[in-house]
Amino acid sequence: MENSRNKRKDLTGVVTSISGDKSIKVTYSYKKAHPRYRKVINRKTVVHVHDEENTARLGDKVEIMETRPLSRLKRWRLVQVLERAPMLGKKTLAEVEAEQAAEEAEA
Repeated sequence: MENSRNKRKDLTGVVTSISGDKSIKVTYSYKKAHPRYRKVINRKTVVHVHDEENTARLGDKVEIMETRPLSRLKRWRLVQVLERAPMLGKKTLAEVEAEQAAEEAEA
């Protein structure tokens, strides 16, 4: 009997929402021809993904793999983060305090 694990689908998408602890939403895009007019249409699908270590951030490009049902909606799991999204406008408290200390030292 063949190993069925090798037949699982894997996709690449972008994290569009962080739903809660160990849960993210990933959007992936694909092209499909219209059945009658044969025009190529851009489509997208949102899937709920299990992120065991909470490593994904909003906007990251990630690789996901199909898995057994983990909850009512989650049928996918995070394999790896392929590309990190830049953090815009969000700084940690330590970074802000370090910048303030540097400004005070200069003055």
